[in-house]
Amino acid sequence: MDAAQAVLKISDMPFPAVDEQQGTVEGAGPAPRADNRDTVGEPFVEDPRMTCRDVNVYYGEKHAIRDVSIDIAHNEVLAMIGPSGCGKSTFLRCLNRMNDTVDTCRVSGRILLDGLDIYGRLVDVVPLRARVGMVFQKPNPFPKSIYDNIAYGPRIHGLAESRSELDGIVENSLKKAGLWQEVHDRLDQPGTGLSGGQQQRLCIARAIAVQPEVILMDEPCSALDPIATATVEDLIAELREQYTIVIVTHNMQQAARVSRRTAYFHLGALIEVGPTDRIFTNPRHRLTEDYITGRFG
Repeated sequence: MDAAQAVLKISDMPFPAVDEQQGTVEGAGPAPRADNRDTVGEPFVEDPRMTCRDVNVYYGEKHAIRDVSIDIAHNEVLAMIGPSGCGKSTFLRCLNRMNDTVDTCRVSGRILLDGLDIYGRLVDVVPLRARVGMVFQKPNPFPKSIYDNIAYGPRIHGLAESRSELDGIVENSLKKAGLWQEVHDRLDQPGTGLSGGQQQRLCIARAIAVQPEVILMDEPCSALDPIATATVEDLIAELREQYTIVIVTHNMQQAARVSRRTAYFHLGALIEVGPTDRIFTNPRHRLTEDYITGRFG
């Protein structure tokens, strides 16, 4: 039985206790060791793309994220699941400093991208957000043509020296997003005129166009119909060959289909991390089991 099937029919066997995990980081800069005492499973990997240690997030007096430590591997799809309000989207937005736009938000701890502390005093968030792109819950194409939606990022980041080079970036990005064949003959038409599923793939193409290393997806299919959702899921499977992808989803079947590892959040804490198949067939923490089996959530 694979992970997707296990979401629908999970064994009622007892779940074994697990020793606390300890991890070290190799090749990710000067990140400290982390015992991560509240998390079970395998939160750490060798040679991670991103390294998060003791991350806490506050909105004013509210403590939204509590001491989260996790690694994100190269070219993996990491799914983050948990009940509404558990902090998974808040944590996702920490990974490219989108929380900087919230006046009352304060972030502590360390988040490294290829060894660079992204919260370092001299880090410019504009190139950071090109390296760590974001696809939001609701498609949000710019009020521009399909062409200019894709070309906007490469223009402001100076990635194209000529119109022909820019044309190539637009075409390549739309092809990677599986949209080129559907729009190649109407690139001058508004991006807002596309269907919902096409708009979301346009937003993915827009993120790809600035040559990111990591793509963050915050419930990217929640506003889409089942056919459009399947198309985006197929696209994620293709993109992981070139990019690291972190996806927040309330759809556990989707997490089981698209991800290699899954992280379960509860009340701002990272409870369990591990291979997706194991998380859905043999979770090691009672809270993970209760959520997956529908006892709460």
